[in-house]
Amino acid sequence: MTRACLQALWSHWRRNPLQLFTFLAGLALATALWSGVQAINAEARASYDAAAATLGEGRFDQLLPKAGEGFAQDTYIALRRAGWQVSPVVERRLRLDGGAVRVIGLDPLTTPGALSPVAGTRDIDLNAFLTVGVLFADAATAGRLADLPQEVVVDTSVAPDTVLTDVGVAQRLLERPDRLSRLIVAPGQPVGVPPLDDIAPGLMRIAAQSSSDVGQLTDSFHLNLTAFGLLSFAVGIFIVHGTIGLVFEQRRGMVRTLRTLGVPLRRLMALMAAELLALSLVAGMIGVVLGYIVAALLLPDVAATLEGLYGAQVAGGLQLRPVWWLSGLGIAVLGAGLAGAGALWKIARMPILASARPRAWAMVAGRGRQVQGGLAVVLLALAALIGALDLGLLASFVLLGCLMVGAALALPLLLGVVLALGQRRARGVISGWFWADTRQQLPGLSLALMALLLAMAANVGVSTMVSSFRLTFVDFLDQRLFADAYVRGVDGDQMPAIEVYLTARGHDVLPLLSVDTRLAGVPSDLMGARVGPAYVGNWAFVDALPDAWDKVAAGEAVIANEQLVRRAGMWLGDVLDVGGGLRLPLVGVYGDYGNPIGQAILSEARFVALFPEERPRQFGVLGAVTEDLRADLGDEFDVPASNVVDQAAVKAFSLGVFERTFTVTAALNVLTLGVAGFAILMSLLTLSAIRLPQLAPVWAMGLTRGTLAGVDLLRALVLAALTAVLALPLGLALAWVLLAVVNVEAFGWRLPMYLFPLDYARLGLFTLAAAGLAALWPALRMARTPVSQLLGVFANER
Repeated sequence: MTRACLQALWSHWRRNPLQLFTFLAGLALATALWSGVQAINAEARASYDAAAATLGEGRFDQLLPKAGEGFAQDTYIALRRAGWQVSPVVERRLRLDGGAVRVIGLDPLTTPGALSPVAGTRDIDLNAFLTVGVLFADAATAGRLADLPQEVVVDTSVAPDTVLTDVGVAQRLLERPDRLSRLIVAPGQPVGVPPLDDIAPGLMRIAAQSSSDVGQLTDSFHLNLTAFGLLSFAVGIFIVHGTIGLVFEQRRGMVRTLRTLGVPLRRLMALMAAELLALSLVAGMIGVVLGYIVAALLLPDVAATLEGLYGAQVAGGLQLRPVWWLSGLGIAVLGAGLAGAGALWKIARMPILASARPRAWAMVAGRGRQVQGGLAVVLLALAALIGALDLGLLASFVLLGCLMVGAALALPLLLGVVLALGQRRARGVISGWFWADTRQQLPGLSLALMALLLAMAANVGVSTMVSSFRLTFVDFLDQRLFADAYVRGVDGDQMPAIEVYLTARGHDVLPLLSVDTRLAGVPSDLMGARVGPAYVGNWAFVDALPDAWDKVAAGEAVIANEQLVRRAGMWLGDVLDVGGGLRLPLVGVYGDYGNPIGQAILSEARFVALFPEERPRQFGVLGAVTEDLRADLGDEFDVPASNVVDQAAVKAFSLGVFERTFTVTAALNVLTLGVAGFAILMSLLTLSAIRLPQLAPVWAMGLTRGTLAGVDLLRALVLAALTAVLALPLGLALAWVLLAVVNVEAFGWRLPMYLFPLDYARLGLFTLAAAGLAALWPALRMARTPVSQLLGVFANER
């Protein structure tokens, strides 16, 4: 009996190969976009974990300076003598010809064994490691270290673009003698060690965390990618849901026959569920392969984005990790199960002698129309409620989900109202039939149109966000990059002589002083600025007190970027502890777009008093011609020409990073719109196979096959146009949520929202073109339908 049931179920797919292709292709595309995003996220997080393992983050407590980029080695010696079991770390970026690498110096004698580069089975000469120096790096990084005098050992466990070595060797490489970056605290400390504040009051203890700082900074980026992957998956599931609904509707007669022949309902349901499981696994495997290809194509841009925005190194190669391909298969099965649950429920509740005659799509959808409308209202109201409250980043994505799903559920109802209005205003028999027939076909096309709505709204929302960000970012660069040229990588000891030399030639020099620190518990850059007319005339504030720059110049106040003040819960007038016992009032908040961490600016005099050992290694020059500056500094101070860049070059580099940042989202937008077009195509093809009994009488009354084909093409364009019109306000609402809610929660700044009518018009034309191309094939099939097939409709009992 089971074998006969399986043969009967499979016979449906043999008679309808297009439906089988639609099911497999829809689920495979949905799984591909989801698994591709998860593969990118998994590769990035694996790199973060490797970096965290290399640095000891997440596993051991750390001692970090309360302010500044490092501390004196004498502090470490004092802690060891007091009984503290700590290990020194030197960490900084080293510029090489092939790009900068992260150099980490560890002490193999005191570092916990899991972190020590000479632990385990590595056959390393300890004496050579401590004296001449041995560098550990992965294969790609090792190839860039050939010019260094130390021996290079390839170690695949080292994070990308990272070099491990002894702490003393690192100090020599980085030109930081007697300076340390942080200390690793051993898990077990002796009883009775003196408090940290008594021995090293300038250090603070950071507890071990489950993830690294870089991983936490990039969480918002990966959450955005996951949201896009989920949206793409939802669009693909619409295809699967429509196909399954049609398949089960056409199988009603077969189900009735099998049950009357004695097949138990429970067994029949189990076989149908097993059929869905098998097909979903096949589609899932195809989708995982496609997802691997998508991820491999997008990963280089993602790696460049993460390094440019967050300083996070991500391996450029993609590995087949179980965490993402298993999730791809799992979500394929889950998606097919959700899409088929409703159909299986109908089969379970269908009376054994129920009519097997196919029902119209409109009648099938009509029963749940009121429930669908009520659910849409509830979801949209919930979105409005969440938008009015400040509930965090996860709640903002719940807001996006409620907004998008609620609008998608409301779409068929709104289109039905518009089509009914068109039918009432129709003039002539053919026009009236067109509107009535379009209303009847609406339930069959509603899922595809929902997919189109979501895809276009996502395109409008993301393009508005990206374009608004771009305009704001360009203005931001114009304000910030006001110097004519920038000099970087100079020897700090040369700086006084360079400044005197340039000042004597009539140039204004603006040193850029900076240390990494934590302000109000937020990882931040503390900067010292030589406040003058250039800063006052070019920097724009989000909010500021009167004479903010004057107060900063006098050393009486501090200004900070929007990221720092929002995360610290501060605003104007609050007092900020900048370290060294200095607390200054906050008098200005400025936009700092693209920076993931906090930033605060002091006067140059205040900064030098706090950090007398810090020297500026880069500076801006006003009133200089770049080529002349290169020649002068090269002749007098041996500054390489590549270290002197003009304003345009810096701006071009920054914009290049910006463009690569949004390559992934643009690609996902295109893929989502393509999947929506595919959904329309599949829906029209499946509908054309069952609409023949409805079109044959119209053909018999005088309309030609070509006219019917043209009407079908026009119907698709009209529905696509109406969907595009409704998608525009949804997309603008999505953009507002992204800019005013998600961006603030994820990155700490709020962007102004601009409108781009020409872009929306262009997107509308693309949408119509996609719908037209999708409808072209079914229309051609209609135009070429044999007359005998149309006449055969009247031979059957209807």
